[in-house]
Amino acid sequence: MAQGAAGEAGETVEQRPTPAAPGAGGEEEMPRVLLTRRQIVAFGVFVLLVVGFLYFVLPQLAGVGTAVHHLEGGDKWWIAVGVVFELLSFAGYVVLFRSVFVVNAEQPGRIGWRESYEITMAGLVATRLFAAAGAGGVALTAWALRRSGMPPRLVARRMVAFIVLLYSIYAGSLLLDGIGLGVGIFPGGGSFAITIVPAIAAAILVGIAFSGALLADDLERPLGRWASGSSRHAQWIARAAAVPALAASGVRTAIALIRTRDPGLLGAPAWWGFDIAVLWAMFHAFGSPPPFTVVWMAYFVGLLANLLPLPGGLGGVEGGMIGAFVAFGVDFNLAVLAVLAYRAISFWLPTIPGAIAYFQLRRTVARWRDEQGTLSAAAARSGPTAPAGALQSL
Repeated sequence: MAQGAAGEAGETVEQRPTPAAPGAGGEEEMPRVLLTRRQIVAFGVFVLLVVGFLYFVLPQLAGVGTAVHHLEGGDKWWIAVGVVFELLSFAGYVVLFRSVFVVNAEQPGRIGWRESYEITMAGLVATRLFAAAGAGGVALTAWALRRSGMPPRLVARRMVAFIVLLYSIYAGSLLLDGIGLGVGIFPGGGSFAITIVPAIAAAILVGIAFSGALLADDLERPLGRWASGSSRHAQWIARAAAVPALAASGVRTAIALIRTRDPGLLGAPAWWGFDIAVLWAMFHAFGSPPPFTVVWMAYFVGLLANLLPLPGGLGGVEGGMIGAFVAFGVDFNLAVLAVLAYRAISFWLPTIPGAIAYFQLRRTVARWRDEQGTLSAAAARSGPTAPAGALQSL
């Protein structure tokens, strides 16, 4: 009956085998990047230059004077409210993670609240350290899920669904807020370039994502005919043919999850909403904020800088947000203060607990490995406990 219900929701339930020992077929190492001494030094210099430019050079060039040097002069109560908002944002992220990978995925039970926290916070650190829109965090999360015993194909499909659920809020915000500001429904105004253009881009991305779910099967069949064989080109084509099918399956899984009306899926808007609220609170801490619809739009436009090859978008996000606020007519000095204070909370504050969670996750995965080894050894000593026919009938 569970299979039939899931099929009606648009998702096919996979017959999942008993989780294999994490080390079976070769030990899968924790994703990491090997850095040379020169790369480490270059990264440190880059961070110092960006921070120095933002906090010392930029204020002088723009006439902000010494105000940025006194960020501690902001309203302490509003800064404290911003910290609380950031904690709620990450709580929403953890809840969404559990809804996608645990509650609605028939997870065997190895991932509890503690493990969910460790995986999400460790993924945060990977996202901060590596560029490419959080690819480091995705790789680390997928690795931890596989090590918990979840089949790789299920991990890939659920990971796509997780990204679709999370970034549909992003695209939907650009579309809704951009049109609202552009046509004058929302207060704040803004030019065509800063409102309608992002809305059009978001509409195109949403259309591509959901149309891909319908066309993926037709695209995979012709590629599949070319993928037969053992040549290098055939292997490459086979991998390419699997991409649209995986994307389509992930989108359908996301839709199926939405149809379940699981309250945990509200973690997606909570992740974005409370983080935006941090930026809004920082405007209150240093002056009078612009309309919330302007904060909403400038926030998402600025985050596009995460696509740049910069660690965590460092430097690019700050510049993008400040530029977006200036385009909306916000006072430059206030925008600089609010954005830098926001980034101090959202970027730097969670980094230390995230680094701790990274090492905690390594110990958790080692514990999973030991537990699985103990179970496998016990099963080998006890031997089969039921006739083969009985096992096949289960």
